[in-house]
Amino acid sequence: QVQLVESGGGLVQAGGSLRLSCAASGGTFSSYIMGWFRQAPGKEREFVAAISRSGGSTFSTESVKGRFTISRDNAKNTLFLQMNSLKPEDTALYYCAADGNAYMSRARADYDYWGQGTQVTVSS
Repeated sequence: QVQLVESGGGLVQAGGSLRLSCAASGGTFSSYIMGWFRQAPGKEREFVAAISRSGGSTFSTESVKGRFTISRDNAKNTLFLQMNSLKPEDTALYYCAADGNAYMSRARADYDYWGQGTQVTVSS
């Protein structure tokens, strides 16, 4: 059983930056593919980015490419999401998730463990 706790959310003006963290415990962090998802009010939870077990491969949804960077520190059991050039449409509750399968995925159903989320609000 893996426990995930997100932090780093907050209120920021458009064009600003935030760095989200996700601390993992209770499992072997490096054995999981990790991902970030987000959910805006009234919308479904959507995929943001994923990273391989070693951190050597990543992919992200088109709307955040060039602005968001996913990374991980396996020695510290921590996942990160660096968010730059934030836009009001990035406002959402951001979740980290762990995937025990073999391949990176954008599908929510493939992720086994989820954190409680951290709120990101971008003002215009």
